[in-house]
Amino acid sequence: MEKQQIREQCAALFGLVPGNVLRPTDKVLPEYVGTALFEAPLVGFGAADDTLFAKFKEPGVIGPWHMSPEEWQPGAKTVVSLFFPMSKTVIESNRAAKGKPSQLWVYARIEGQAFINAYTRALCEWFRTQGVEACGPCIDPRFQKVAAGKGIEGYPEINRKTFGSRWSERHAAFVCGLGTFGLSKGLITERGMAGRFTSVIVTAPLEADARPYTEIYEYCTRCGACARRCPVHAISLEKGKNHTRCGLYQKYSGVIYRPRYGCGLCQTKVPCEHCIPPRRKNT
Repeated sequence: MEKQQIREQCAALFGLVPGNVLRPTDKVLPEYVGTALFEAPLVGFGAADDTLFAKFKEPGVIGPWHMSPEEWQPGAKTVVSLFFPMSKTVIESNRAAKGKPSQLWVYARIEGQAFINAYTRALCEWFRTQGVEACGPCIDPRFQKVAAGKGIEGYPEINRKTFGSRWSERHAAFVCGLGTFGLSKGLITERGMAGRFTSVIVTAPLEADARPYTEIYEYCTRCGACARRCPVHAISLEKGKNHTRCGLYQKYSGVIYRPRYGCGLCQTKVPCEHCIPPRRKNT
């Protein structure tokens, strides 16, 4: 199995798996029917035994509840990470939003995630047809979020300020060479940070992509644009992102857009929206 073969299959599945284009059956506003949510994904490859995965288990990084690739998929050799950039239409709708996210962005958050889950299942099935065992953490019943004191059995250190999950798609993408973190804790890729991630852990041994960076925040210029966009001031240059405050606003948006929720204002109308921002000159 070659990486190019996998990249081609990822591109093919993007056009085959239903759900990326809003349908009347999605029960969305009529004017949004026919709107594409994402563009074709970026694909990166990382070694399942990369030492960073052990680092993620340390307190203060993610935590010991974060599962390694081997724990997800016995015999794991490679992590395949994918980034789905939001479509231009979705980005432009949220770029124009002030104080609350656009309706279309919230569709991309909820209906979009349903599409990504379906895509992940299809990609796992394809690997299996090739004789390769595969696991998609985001669709695995063992996946569990840790937030607002609702934690995981066996980890008493989880408290109301804890934020995380059994598997971090953004951290996996960092390992796979797709990008570095920004002040808002989103991941800045060559297509920016306005989008969503998934990953598949496989038993096929594939060469890891070289990471074109060394620092975790290397692509972030700390311009503060994301902090100014946040409607609840959950991001600051001094303290970074307050996940609890952000999460509370996400719940509030669920009241506005019930049964959906989301925000993403910090991912749009910012220099890292759709590309890696140029470095600011020292003055």
